[in-house]
Amino acid sequence: MSAQWGDLGPRVASAAVMLAVGGAALWIGGWVFAALIVLAVVAMLWELWSMTLRQGRDGVIALFYGVAILLAGAALIWLRCQPQGLVLTLWLLAVVIASDIMGYFAGRLLGGPKFWPRVSPKKTWSGTIAGWIGALIVGWAFSGTLGAVVILFSPIVAFAGQMGDIAESAIKRRVGVKDSSNLIPGHGGVLDRFDAVILAVLVVVGVQMLFPQLW
Repeated sequence: MSAQWGDLGPRVASAAVMLAVGGAALWIGGWVFAALIVLAVVAMLWELWSMTLRQGRDGVIALFYGVAILLAGAALIWLRCQPQGLVLTLWLLAVVIASDIMGYFAGRLLGGPKFWPRVSPKKTWSGTIAGWIGALIVGWAFSGTLGAVVILFSPIVAFAGQMGDIAESAIKRRVGVKDSSNLIPGHGGVLDRFDAVILAVLVVVGVQMLFPQLW
């Protein structure tokens, strides 16, 4: 296997474990799902602290991003508790995952111009657009349950997720680290894996609160 795909095996294995554990907790809901989210939030806050405050730098950035992590964790728990919480949370996570997978493969296979080279040198426009296409497909798959509006809204959620990913990339670039930690083989840290969910869930919950009858 070429160096370009050297991390694919560990990524797939880790993803399978995360899908099994996370999927079971999501299905059960209640305190089980909440406990998993709390554990993830604690891990992300620890990684953020390790990258910034432990080194005595970027306290303001760490505070702002830490608040975003806490709000995202609370938003996920709140979303799962809604009448259509299971489907809404599944759709949100499916959009983020599909966008990430499509972006990963398209970016490495097609390459091309960089999306934001100063902040995230590996991300390309081909991967970004492929992520939006993946989100559209997920939206179409969920439209029968949540309504046609999710087809149009899914790329917006995907874009929010991509911006969340870039925000974490900017922090890592600023402090000079490649991964937030090495807790997840092939993925780096918990923050590396779920950075896209942070902004995506805040957008979804914000819209849900403003327009509760949207779906």
